[in-house]
Parts: sequence; C-alpha cells; structure tokens
Amino acid sequence: MSELAADGIPVAVSLRVLKLSRQPYYRWLHQQVTAAELTEAYRANALLDAHRDDPEFGYRFLAGEAAAAGVEMCERTAWRICRDNQWWSVFGKKRGKNGKRPGPPVHDDLVKREFTADDANELWLTDITEHWTDEGKLYLCAIKDVFSGRIVGYSMDSRMKARLAVNALGNAVSRRRDAAGCIVHSDRGSQFRAKKFVHALNRHHLIGSMGQVGAAGDNAAMESFFALLQKNVLDRKRWQTREELRTAIITWIERTYHRRRRQARLGRLTPIEYETIMNPTVSLAA
Repeated sequence: MSELAADGIPVAVSLRVLKLSRQPYYRWLHQQVTAAELTEAYRANALLDAHRDDPEFGYRFLAGEAAAAGVEMCERTAWRICRDNQWWSVFGKKRGKNGKRPGPPVHDDLVKREFTADDANELWLTDITEHWTDEGKLYLCAIKDVFSGRIVGYSMDSRMKARLAVNALGNAVSRRRDAAGCIVHSDRGSQFRAKKFVHALNRHHLIGSMGQVGAAGDNAAMESFFALLQKNVLDRKRWQTREELRTAIITWIERTYHRRRRQARLGRLTPIEYETIMNPTVSLAA
C-alpha cells in the first residue's frame, strides 16, 4: 500500500480496489502486532514448551503447566491453540496404523539384550509402571542394577512426567556414590527422551542407552521385576489411597525383594547378600 501511494495512487483508491476498510488499515499501520496477538504468542510458546517436555499431556494438563510457568489461560483457549497447531497428546490421537509412534531415540542401544554385568554400577535398567487406586493412578519409575538385581533407585508420583524419571535417577545416584560411567538402559518413553532426563544423565556422568521400537525383549529384565511387583503387591488388594500403595511398594522392595527373595541366578542368594559377598564396598555404600 505504501509503495502504491509512493507511485501517486491514493490510499483510499487502493483500499477500495482491494475491498479493505480504511480504519483497520490505519490501525494496523500504527501497531502491526496487537496486544492480543502478542498474548496469543506467549500462550502458544508456553504450551509448546510443556508439550515438548511431556508429549502425553492433553490440553488440560498443558494449560496447568503453562499456568505454573506464569502464563495463565482457560482450558478452552489452550484447546484452541493446541488444535490450531496440532499439538495432540500421544495417547489421544492415533499416529498411523499401529497407534502412537515412538519418538526418535536420543541414545544408541548399547545393551543389545545382553543383561549381564561383571560388577555393580556397570549397567542399570529403568522403566515406568502404573497402578490404579481409588484416588487415581500411581506411577513408579524404578532403576535396577543388573549385577545383583537390586533396585538402586525409585520414584513415585501421581503424574507421569519427566521429573518422575529424573527423581528416580537422583535417588539411585545418591545411593550409589561411585556410579560415573554406568550405562542406564531404557525404552523410548518420552520421559527418558526428555531434555531434563538427558541433562541429569550428563550431570551425573552416566551413559544413556535405548532399546528398539516395539521390542519388549530389549528391557525384559526390568519387565520381570515389574511382573513380580504386580503379582506380590499391586494385584493383592484394592488400594484406597496412593500413599497406602506407595508404602506397600517401598516395604516390599526394601524388606522382601532385597532381603528375603532368593534368586536362582545369584546362587540362591538375595540381592543384598550377593552384593555383600561379591562387592562389600558397594553394599555398604548403597
């Protein structure tokens, strides 16, 4: 419009030909980015940051995360922005014929289903499981040392966010003081691909490893622990509160699994006994 005016064509004529109103044009010329558009951009950025951190979250959870970051909006606004940008929860929309499509790995598979270790803190396995209570779901992220089968770290929460895995990793590192260089193997869950978890690995000088897509055997040793937990704790009764289930899980891990459950591959020893015999220093530090 300015170029046409410079060529001697009146603005009023150009607006009439383009079927535009004069007032909106001059308003746009005075302020090309409106306050409403700027607010919309801030909201979209906050929702995108939350979506990248936890792709499982729907628009309601994303709105809550944005509010926690200081950008508040109603759920309807969050839904509209997510719809316009196609930011869907990986659980809410199917991706192709086989449902959701796992994201790209952030680590190579360094294990190749060889679940063996010659010493403690050489190879850790990690995964997340969930179980219902009358209050809602409780999520557990556990980390298992392949050497003895001991659960060296775990974390529980009502939401399956990246911090669930980060807290479990921090718990393991605090128990195992000399774990630098240990391989931490997981599946391609978004919690383990999140920047927070990758940064935690780097901060503690650990090495990440990830299995292949759709290959449950790539983390079978961890799944075997969850199967025992399911049989011995989760399915034993109906759990009324998350705290009740949390207490039962911790009690079973620390009192039964570590100290009373003997494993054939360990020569009929418990994980604590095996570590005490094979590597007393690690056992005392854990």
